[in-house]
Amino acid sequence: MDGQRTAQVLGATGGIGGGIAAALVRHGWRVRGLARNLEAAGRAGPAKVEWIEGDAMRRDDVVRAATGAEIIVHAVNPPNYANWDKLVLPMIDNTIAAAKAVGARVVLPGTIYNFDPAETPLLGEHSPQRPKSRKGAIRVAMERRLEEAAPQVPSLILRAGDFFGPGVRSSWFAQAMVAPGKPLRRIVNPARGPGHSWAYLPDLAETFARLVEAPSRLRPFERVQFEGLYDDTGDRMVEAIRRAAGRRLPVYRFPWWLMRLAAPFGGLPREAAEIAPHWRHPSRLDNARLVELIGPEPATPLDLAVRASLADMGCLADAAQPALRAASA
Repeated sequence: MDGQRTAQVLGATGGIGGGIAAALVRHGWRVRGLARNLEAAGRAGPAKVEWIEGDAMRRDDVVRAATGAEIIVHAVNPPNYANWDKLVLPMIDNTIAAAKAVGARVVLPGTIYNFDPAETPLLGEHSPQRPKSRKGAIRVAMERRLEEAAPQVPSLILRAGDFFGPGVRSSWFAQAMVAPGKPLRRIVNPARGPGHSWAYLPDLAETFARLVEAPSRLRPFERVQFEGLYDDTGDRMVEAIRRAAGRRLPVYRFPWWLMRLAAPFGGLPREAAEIAPHWRHPSRLDNARLVELIGPEPATPLDLAVRASLADMGCLADAAQPALRAASA
């Protein structure tokens, strides 16, 4: 292990955190995960991760687990997303404190919800952040904390569109468009027009790994965008699912009207209604700075990415084991 670079990944049992952890392992990093239940984490998390018992809500646990780490990947959320608005900011504060204590860089998977898509069709590192949702406002506050902590605590934010891919369960692709664990019979399309941005997790995770390989090129507070798949017609993802199924599945529109009616009662309808504008207005991510840092993005062909995602979800009975790496890794 001598000379091996160390990364602490908070949220390594989740989709995005697990994807980043696996990519870092492939790149030769020693990766630590923090978990309340070590046995369960060992089953759910990626291979070759060293698990340390602890809780991201306890600062001492985060600092202890981060000892010797060069980066701390903050891909953690409250259990079952409960009390999200009350726990998210204390969790990022714990990560910043740990990074300061051990001299690490904080790495944060960013979202598009920090922005009003009606006024920012092209999202860049300097685009104004005027969110319309509660979660978007909290995301802005998280990024502000990182910016204020720099340069003493350096950070990297890699922003991307809606995630999909093997291991991603909390997503529009897996929770709305198709039914996990069942043969494909129909597709629900949330798009209300052209111009939605998607991020295939293996490509995004590979991008994270490439970015942290050259820390000297990164600014103390670095904010870059992953362009991913830009669905300029609003139907590219639908047609890719149909091609994976091998037949022309019926397509139904997502019931946005029902989300608006039920929003006052909270839960999923309120969350969906708040982010509806991101499905109504075109929104593309400007990856110029990313390309400057690592060259062309890793980009798995759409049909291969969709087929791997559906096979992992158990929607393709005849599918072979999908390749989880980015095509260009």
